[in-house]
Amino acid sequence: MNRTSLLQIVTFACSLFVFSRVSASAQAQEHIIVSGGPALRRWEDLRATGLQHDRWWGNFIAPASNRIRDLRHKQPGLTITWLVYRDAYERRTAEDGKPYVQWIQEKEAKFGIKIVWFRTGDDVIRYINSGKSRGRTKISGFEYYGHSNKYCFMFDYSSDIYGVSSSWLHQADLKKIRSGAFAKGAYCQSWGCHTAEAMSAVWKKATGVPMIGAKGKTDYSNMHLRNWTVGLSPGSHWVRG
Repeated sequence: MNRTSLLQIVTFACSLFVFSRVSASAQAQEHIIVSGGPALRRWEDLRATGLQHDRWWGNFIAPASNRIRDLRHKQPGLTITWLVYRDAYERRTAEDGKPYVQWIQEKEAKFGIKIVWFRTGDDVIRYINSGKSRGRTKISGFEYYGHSNKYCFMFDYSSDIYGVSSSWLHQADLKKIRSGAFAKGAYCQSWGCHTAEAMSAVWKKATGVPMIGAKGKTDYSNMHLRNWTVGLSPGSHWVRG
């Protein structure tokens, strides 16, 4: 083999290496937002005034919309998918006589995103695993807005049954998430209550990436005074799991 041939081989090998590095760095990414649903007001009316919460239909829609708007501003080309628990909004539509499902669907074109309606925790895991080819499109972000306790996301609470959740994603089910679905360094946060007290650790074990969550309760009241962001109740704090 002469010197010219050897140089050509080395140059070709280097070009393949550079191409592979560029391809990896340019890999498509997706940010997933998940919104649970509101309670029915007829159930909340059974509570004492000081114990009522989640009366506004948009508690888990407004802050998610604000976050999507912020992501779109910072990363115009980012693929954003919004998973929304449909049943609760259909129930509130029937109760209030307002087209909540339609209003949410209209945000798809407004923000240039895709809305995926879901009904179960398995639907959410199914989307994480195969909503897109995870070999080509990694999840760079995952955020949850809704009710939760330290063991699970509760997609409804006092929507179907008073004081009960009938749709959820439990930490025991996180083991169903496929390895490699998330990008290294993905940003994950639960904006629900108590997630950092148990579920965050299980999330990290299942996905390989940490989840920021609250120790204590989060606060969805008066969000208009905080630029439509979720707050913390007194004594609560955020923890990176």
